[in-house]
Amino acid sequence: MREISERKSWVDSWQKINKSCTDLEELILLAEDEKDAGMLKDLEKDAQTLEKAIDALEFRKMLGQPEDAKNAIVTIHPGAGGTESQDWAQMLMRMYTRWFERQGYKYDVLDFQAGDEAGVKSVSIEVVGEYAYGYLKAETGVHRLVRISPFDANSRRHTSFASVFVYPEVDNTAEIDVDEKDLRIDTYRASGAGGQHVNKTSSAIRITHIPTGIVVQCQNERSQHRNKDSAMKMLLSKLYQKKLEEDKEKLAKLENKKQDIGWGSQIRSYVFHPYNMVKDHRTDHETSNTAAVMDGDIDAFIQAFLMQTKGDE
Repeated sequence: MREISERKSWVDSWQKINKSCTDLEELILLAEDEKDAGMLKDLEKDAQTLEKAIDALEFRKMLGQPEDAKNAIVTIHPGAGGTESQDWAQMLMRMYTRWFERQGYKYDVLDFQAGDEAGVKSVSIEVVGEYAYGYLKAETGVHRLVRISPFDANSRRHTSFASVFVYPEVDNTAEIDVDEKDLRIDTYRASGAGGQHVNKTSSAIRITHIPTGIVVQCQNERSQHRNKDSAMKMLLSKLYQKKLEEDKEKLAKLENKKQDIGWGSQIRSYVFHPYNMVKDHRTDHETSNTAAVMDGDIDAFIQAFLMQTKGDE
C-alpha cells in the first residue's frame, strides 16, 4: 500500500503540472490574440509559480535511493559542555519539529531525557511522511552554536556542539516475497516416532531456499500438505529474521559515519554573536536570517546538500 501511495503521488503530481502547462499555454495564446497586456502580466506570475512547482518535482526526483522514501528516526545528543550543549540540543529539537510541521509530517517523540538544569541529554523522534529520510539525511552531523550564554552571569560568548543523526525507519511489517522458482521441495519418509502411516508414506517435506541456502523441514504432521504449510511458515520466519539482520548491518554502516561531537567535525555553524549567520560547511550555503532558520526554515540548506551529493549516490 505504501508503494502504491508513493507511485500515485508521482503520477498525480505530474498530471497536475502537465495540466497547468497546457492550460497556461492556451491562456497565453488567447491573451496574445486579444493583445491583453494585463492578462499577460498575470500569466507571467502563473508561469513563475509553475516553474517553482516543476523545480520542486525535479528536486524530489533526486531522492532515488530505496531508503529515501522511508520514514525517519532523528536522534539528537549534546556534546561536552553540560547545560550549554544540552540547551543547544533542545533548540535543535525545536527547529526540527517546526520543520516537520511545515512539511506536514507527523512526528512522535520516542525517547526524551531531560538535561540536569535545562535542555535535553538525548532525544529520539520518529518522523512519518513521504521522503522523510530522503530530506532529513542532509542533517546528519555535528551542529555548532556560537552565542552569548544565557547561563553565564558574566554574559560571555560560548561555543556549543550537538550531534544529529538520522536513520531510515526499518519497516518491521514488511512482507517476505518468495518466488516459487527459488524453492526446491523434496518429499521423503518420516523417521522416528509417529505411527505406521507417518513412517510408511512420503509425507515429510524439506524446502530449500536456493538464493540463501536456508533449509527447513517438517515431518510432524501426517498430511504432506500440512507439513508443507508448516515448513513454509518456518522458511518465511527465517527469511524475515535474515532481513532484520541485514537491516541492522545497514544501520551499523550508517552509524560508522558518525563523527566526534566537537571542533573540526561540524557540518553547520549557527552564529548569534558577534553577528548573525548560519553557514553549512559542506555546501557553503549561508544566511543571516538566524531567526527563520531556528523556526524551521532549513529547506535551502537541505536542497543545497542534496544537489551537491546527487552524483555521489
